[in-house]
Amino acid sequence: MQWRVLGLAAGFFALAGFARLPRHALASASPPNILFVLADDLDAAELDFMPHVQSLLVDQGVSFSNYFVSVSLCCPSRTTMLRGQYSHNTGVRTNGGGNGGFEFAFAMGLEKSTVATWLQASGYRTALYGKYLNGYPNTAPNNYVPPGWTGWGSAVMGDAYSEFDYTLNENGHPLRYGSRASDYGTDVYSRLAAAFMRRATAARKPFFVYLSLYAPHVPATPAPRHASLFPDARAPRTPSFDELDVSDKPTFIRYRPRLRPRALLRLDSLYRSRLRSLQAVDEAVAGIVDTLRAIGQLDNTYIVFASDNGFHMGQHRLVSGKESAYEEDIRVPLIVRGPGVPAGRTVEDLAGNVDLAPTFASLGGAAVPAFVDGRSLAPLFLGTPRSSWRQAYLVEHWPEEASADSTREPTDADQATGRAALGAGRGGLADGGARGGVSRARPGAIPEFHALRTATHTYVEYVTGERELYDLAADPFELNNLAATADSALLQSLASRL
Repeated sequence: MQWRVLGLAAGFFALAGFARLPRHALASASPPNILFVLADDLDAAELDFMPHVQSLLVDQGVSFSNYFVSVSLCCPSRTTMLRGQYSHNTGVRTNGGGNGGFEFAFAMGLEKSTVATWLQASGYRTALYGKYLNGYPNTAPNNYVPPGWTGWGSAVMGDAYSEFDYTLNENGHPLRYGSRASDYGTDVYSRLAAAFMRRATAARKPFFVYLSLYAPHVPATPAPRHASLFPDARAPRTPSFDELDVSDKPTFIRYRPRLRPRALLRLDSLYRSRLRSLQAVDEAVAGIVDTLRAIGQLDNTYIVFASDNGFHMGQHRLVSGKESAYEEDIRVPLIVRGPGVPAGRTVEDLAGNVDLAPTFASLGGAAVPAFVDGRSLAPLFLGTPRSSWRQAYLVEHWPEEASADSTREPTDADQATGRAALGAGRGGLADGGARGGVSRARPGAIPEFHALRTATHTYVEYVTGERELYDLAADPFELNNLAATADSALLQSLASRL
């Protein structure tokens, strides 16, 4: 308990601009370990199909019911998690091209100061296994390991999204994985994480492990042992699914026709694959908990489970994907279990991916740089008194800027017009991206927007001049856009805040 109190205080002092507590003040305590498990494109509702996550994390920890990502796209979100900055400050606004991807982060030197370097400087052994930043290791050598990581295992060749036939850069050395059941990616990354935790514990060192899994991202390949599960599952037909009346929606929604039978079949098939692929993630959580228990570290480890963004499947006529400001895309799971964390509690305060890096730093007693935009969530899940908290969270989206080596994810516009995404490039980490300067500004693409998510409303301003406003208490499925009819004082207040 002494370490938790002192470590939390160190985080508060760092966020306030004070130096962290001297190491001798913590010498008599055992620093807590931190395990961060990140799913890829996990919709919050799909947690219902993960029984181990439910029993081992949700029932034993704190769940955040209002946790959001500021940009609902892989690379911007992951960079925000590493740096604690909004994407307009990291500059990583998309997955590639001229304004995003690993290439941009590498060129700008963003990796020189991340939660990994902060915790490593504080005495932690740090490791990342699985997906890193989209495009890695383009523009860097195949054996490149970013600063701050003691252990490293991320794909540099092959198709890591398929979970088979890829090559990992493991601590600077290539290791090929093929098509055997034992080569299944989620299982491999989980084994590497477990082995690292055992080594760090044997060396009597605290550890920070970032287990970054690809599931349930497209193609959502399940482990062979799970390939026949959920044969009758269908994408949830929520009230906003294939929305009937979109006359109050912005142009990029009104452009879309109702979902055709073939599109519905594809959605249902993808949904079954997503649920199947998540079973290995669920088992990975159980295996990690078993490992922590076996090495005597379960009671001294914070386990944090989240997703990099959400995922829509037919809502508002959007076929499948992310990047919008709608709830399915921006609201994702966040669960914390660990020392001093009460069991079975829910936190309703607004939290976001910008808060993860300062949270990990505060738990580990590490200094937080002045550039950090987020704040430690530890007071919320440890029940520490606080004087105030945020009342709005920023959400943004930018089109990808074309470049000679542009990488992007397939979008709803591709699927709506029947365009197939090309295969991923080097490392298989372009999220199914196409190369060659693809323009995102076409009919059906989501235009640049900036938005606020408050406890009661979502307010969106598009560069087209269009706006959306939803009263989430009265209209949780965002069917009725109030921007044209709402009280002018409310609109002005939200616009000014944005």
